[in-house]
Amino acid sequence: MALRQKALNFKPQKKMDYSFLAVVLVLLCYGLIMVFSASSASAHYQFGDAYYFIKRQFAWAVIGVGIMLMVSRISYKTIYKYALHLMVVTIIMLILVPLIGIEAKGAKRWLGFGAFSFQPSEVAKFAIIVFLARSLTVNGEALKTFTKGFLPYVCIVGLMALLVFIEPHLSGAVVIALGGFIVLWAAGAKLSHFMTVGIPAVAVVVVAMFSAEYRADRFFAFLDPFKYKQGEGYQIVQSLYAIGSGGFFGLGLGQSRQKYLYLPEAQNDFVFSIICEELGFIGAALMLLLFAILLWKGIKIASNAPDRFSKLMVTGIIGLIAVQVIINIAVVTSSMPATGMPLPFFSYGGTSLVFILAEMGVVLSVSRESEH
Repeated sequence: MALRQKALNFKPQKKMDYSFLAVVLVLLCYGLIMVFSASSASAHYQFGDAYYFIKRQFAWAVIGVGIMLMVSRISYKTIYKYALHLMVVTIIMLILVPLIGIEAKGAKRWLGFGAFSFQPSEVAKFAIIVFLARSLTVNGEALKTFTKGFLPYVCIVGLMALLVFIEPHLSGAVVIALGGFIVLWAAGAKLSHFMTVGIPAVAVVVVAMFSAEYRADRFFAFLDPFKYKQGEGYQIVQSLYAIGSGGFFGLGLGQSRQKYLYLPEAQNDFVFSIICEELGFIGAALMLLLFAILLWKGIKIASNAPDRFSKLMVTGIIGLIAVQVIINIAVVTSSMPATGMPLPFFSYGGTSLVFILAEMGVVLSVSRESEH
């Protein structure tokens, strides 16, 4: 048994950061409650079972927690060892998605067979963080130069983002790009280098936004959602109704009106709207406070991490959570054009939840080696 633990790089003798774990579990439980509340009406209407979505989300949550705890007991140095392998496998999967991927709602974003499917873009978010963290641990000095250091890394990040965008999955591509830039920034990339690539990057996003009619329609609906409330602006308008009607204390848990087929798929990207409607400003503030604590604890673990690789990896993981939360809330409050962005721990979806929990396991693994 001892030899087996050594071979798998288990570190049972050191304690993880239990306060970070507690925040993760509280967020997970909060999310499960809101998935059930937001989905019960549509689940009953579509499947005749108000528990249809929550049963599946709960099952994935149990699997995800198991994976998180398992990963937390494996040395993060194992991830360092296989970072390049993960990157190569991820690129292959992303190439396969447009070729043999499962199509749903006009996009091919899933690989799988039968009842099992997953989104390679979720793997890509983690893979680019791990790859950059490892490479910048070895070649960190290269970032001081633009053409031989910074630009090649930007091209690698751009390739991953492009492969996800082709699915098409614009929001996933944006998250991958921002996650990569967070790691580059943490590794010491110069602000002038970011500014040099920033203008072309923004231009690319604008072109991408108008390259498809539905994305252009979403942009115009963002400018005046009530003008397009019968079309692309419908979901945003319903979201604003939900947020506005919640007030300070909310209508009460389970008492949402917009979830009764007014707000489409409320348990997915717009679950924050239901939180605001049912639990009001208090419930939304509590959620944001929990995320703030998670980010603070994560940054603390990163700052106390034992080496450069673990510092950059944890910073990237925590940065990904922050980016997704900010974009999701910006979308549902009509602060930016609508795009499919799940709210970590809260939006319905097995792939996203399991990978987020696995990433939290990586952070916990690093915390075992950190100075608490």
